[in-house]
Amino acid sequence: MEIISLDLMAERCPLALLLAKRACATLLPYQGLEIRISDSGARSDIPRFLHNNGYVTDILVDDNAQLIIMVEKG
Repeated sequence: MEIISLDLMAERCPLALLLAKRACATLLPYQGLEIRISDSGARSDIPRFLHNNGYVTDILVDDNAQLIIMVEKG
């Protein structure tokens, strides 16, 4: 499985959410997307977007510094 990395550590919402949406829209079957987030707004908005739109997610890291999510098309 090919994994694409999207580093949004320097981005804040709503730009971080927009970039995540665009990256998810380009996902192919059997392709993974690793999203790195630090902004507090993005940490709630991006997982909610993924859940509401049927993406399969796995939280790899969730601490005070960052949230790392692995995303696949559902």
